[in-house]
Amino acid sequence: MQRMRKFLILVLSVLFTIFTTTAVWSFDCSNVSELPVALKTAEIKKGVVSLDSSVTEIFLMLGVGNFLRGITVHDLDTLRKYQAAPVAENIRIVGSFFAPSVEEIKRALGESSGIVFIHEMHEPLREQLSRFARVEKLNFNDLNDLYTNICAIGRLVRREAEANKIVSNIHDQIKIISRKLARIPKSHRKRVMRIMGRATSDTIYTPSAGSFQNLLIKLAGGIPPAFGKNEPIVPVTLKQWQSFNPQVIYGCGGDAELVKAFLLKPGWKNVDAVKNGNIYFFPCDLTCRISVNTGLFVQWLSATIYEDEFLKRENLVERERIVARRRLDTPLNLPYIASAEILDAIVWDFLHKTLVISFTEPMDIISTLEGPRKAVTVVGNSYSPPPCWNMYHRLSFETTRKHMYDVLKLSPEKTSMLFTGANMDNLSVQKVEEDGFVVYALVTAGVRGNAQRMSKDRGNFKEPGTINIILLTNRYLTPRAMTRAIITATEAKTAALQDLDIRSTQNPLAWQATGTGTDEIIVVSGRGPEANLTGGHSKLGELIARAVYAGVLDAVRKQNGITKNRTVFERLNERKLELFGLIKPRRCGQAYDRRKLLSKVQATLLKPRYAALIEIAFAISDAYDRGLLHDLSLFESLCDSVKWELSGKNQLQIPKAQKVPSFADLPVPLGMALDAIINSE
Repeated sequence: MQRMRKFLILVLSVLFTIFTTTAVWSFDCSNVSELPVALKTAEIKKGVVSLDSSVTEIFLMLGVGNFLRGITVHDLDTLRKYQAAPVAENIRIVGSFFAPSVEEIKRALGESSGIVFIHEMHEPLREQLSRFARVEKLNFNDLNDLYTNICAIGRLVRREAEANKIVSNIHDQIKIISRKLARIPKSHRKRVMRIMGRATSDTIYTPSAGSFQNLLIKLAGGIPPAFGKNEPIVPVTLKQWQSFNPQVIYGCGGDAELVKAFLLKPGWKNVDAVKNGNIYFFPCDLTCRISVNTGLFVQWLSATIYEDEFLKRENLVERERIVARRRLDTPLNLPYIASAEILDAIVWDFLHKTLVISFTEPMDIISTLEGPRKAVTVVGNSYSPPPCWNMYHRLSFETTRKHMYDVLKLSPEKTSMLFTGANMDNLSVQKVEEDGFVVYALVTAGVRGNAQRMSKDRGNFKEPGTINIILLTNRYLTPRAMTRAIITATEAKTAALQDLDIRSTQNPLAWQATGTGTDEIIVVSGRGPEANLTGGHSKLGELIARAVYAGVLDAVRKQNGITKNRTVFERLNERKLELFGLIKPRRCGQAYDRRKLLSKVQATLLKPRYAALIEIAFAISDAYDRGLLHDLSLFESLCDSVKWELSGKNQLQIPKAQKVPSFADLPVPLGMALDAIINSE
């Protein structure tokens, strides 16, 4: 009897282990009955202000941004990527994640008494917010929390199918990595440390052992440190650092300069990761929270840690193949187009997306990647996901291109492709027609990673960005017309970037970008009456320029969330200027609350009247630095008047010392404007 009991206990234990393990990897929204906090659909409909980026993303990815009444400035690019313009324009900006404005939140909700979703950092505001709204905090400590929150919100807003799809996608992304890691012996697993940006003269910081950051490292197959402390951010001594001896170090992209400088210090540079150059930086919205993009980050991090292992063909776990075909939403109505679709394919175990345009007959083209080509039957644009970027840098271009053609069953002799790190889901298809001319521009664009100003920036290789353009017309273009179209399209692309004020990634304070370092164009000769002119004075050239200009604007919005009407906060960040960093710890020998002043400055810049001063400074700073503007006295008077207005003092009451800009390291007009806004007390 005792043996039977032990046997039953053993069987139940095994079954329980199998069940719980399976539950982690086969999470389904049907398992979720309600939110971790008791909410009802009617309460959501009253309106939501989300201060938590992970919550905001869930609403936007579910396609229910219309429930949002307010978000922080940090989520504006996500809003534009996922939400239609009319909805986006009706959502109020309530400050930054670090210093949201209670008054702006109240205005956003109006009389609805809606819901405010906060992060744990906003707990000090709970009492104030509770006076006019319901305040809730959702946990995002692990995958179970993430899946539960997605499914539960999906149920509340009647988007159960969409929620299940999001969860399934995250699950599948992580499961692929789990299967790939099973091919790597545990003895080959690497020590990995996430570095936080709070480096001091004595030490650096890392997340605690039980943090979600270390969970991500484990999911990616790394071995995180365990220094036995429970604080959210743990200081690391030199002895601990050298004892752990990390083989891979990574951090948030915004911390890159600070961390790199620290790791040059004696002792700190004597670990394997620094010696071997295995120091990596990822987008902060991936590294700093659990979110709908966590599956992608686990893939990217794992492929970075185990690049050598992932490059071995014997370690592949998926059969390389086309898994889906999708027609373009905008049909290409030209007689020589046989089909136009996006192919989803598994390549190197990761999902690639490729635009494939097939012709009814062989065509002549010109490609900036390949030069002139004849008898081409297929052109396209292929997206490679972040986990493959480092691998493809290791492999030759010819090798990766040939392999892609093999998987897609395309003939290298008859195919001409462009390649990009911009997602093909963000493809922009523009059609312009007039006076019997028809032009299509198919554009993908990413400008966050390697935007450049030609004639100024160095030629050092940067991570993928890329603006790719394919041009199709209802005319037969002569060789002269095809080559001239490249100039026309390039000028239109640059005009779009200048009108967006896209900044050079190497020197964003000083220079506007003219393109990225990896831009490419394909021009197809087409069919129809012959055209020999595609320059700016020709009608066909005009239409090419209009299509490309519109395509670049649209593709940059879809990929990066950048639009002309973005906020002054975003444009400061694009210049690598954080308001909190611009507020000095001490001024005039007096200590003060930097966070309180940050909130005040943000509130000031939320008013269009004062944001306009910084926006004017952006424009004239570029002109001043180029020598097109010489006298700043009139602008100085404008800055003085704004400072008097904000301070409530007149000119004579402001000490002369305060009239000297406090930001000598910035472009002069921008420093003057920031001084007026920040130092107006």
